[in-house]
Amino acid sequence: MRGLLFPQEGIFFELLESESKNVLKGAQLLSQMATKFDNNTNLIRKKIKQLELEGDKIVAEIHQRLNSSFITPIDHEDIANLANTYDDVIDGIYTFVNRLHIYNIKKIDGVIKSFAKLVLLTCQEIDKAFISMKKLSQTEMDARSDNVKKLEREADDLLDHSTAALFKNKNFVAILKYKELYEILEGTTDKCMDVVDILRGVVLKHS
Repeated sequence: MRGLLFPQEGIFFELLESESKNVLKGAQLLSQMATKFDNNTNLIRKKIKQLELEGDKIVAEIHQRLNSSFITPIDHEDIANLANTYDDVIDGIYTFVNRLHIYNIKKIDGVIKSFAKLVLLTCQEIDKAFISMKKLSQTEMDARSDNVKKLEREADDLLDHSTAALFKNKNFVAILKYKELYEILEGTTDKCMDVVDILRGVVLKHS
């Protein structure tokens, strides 16, 4: 099967696409916050919380429809895994901003700004990868997958270097706080890699 994929149950693609856009909005808010940090994370935290709740609603609807659908555009398991993994991405973004608020972080360092940029770039790529999946374009999907892998490796390297640098700080509490913040953002890029792996698998099955 090649070209555009026209499912009998197109609602699943609509819901998954909504989830992808929801994740992208969260990444954009994260990037904006990191770029123009004003010590008041509560407003952004509330906005991202709304996105996280919206994501939960989408996931719940997807699972509800899966339970009552015999015909789906792609495998039930792939739809469920995509829904859950997209949700993991927005959960990671919210967890990060919530920790900022709880820890009363007053300064966003260059490492967090770099991580926020990487999260945004990976979320942009997985949003484009969803379109490539719908088109069943192996060439496009391979390109998106390669881009996400590159960004995920950059996040891995950034975590290694930044963690090593942290331990030069004599403030042990600050070390623990920032180490956790870095790890949450790096873990979010890992989840983006998981999303693109599922999307790529769908294309391989149906091409």
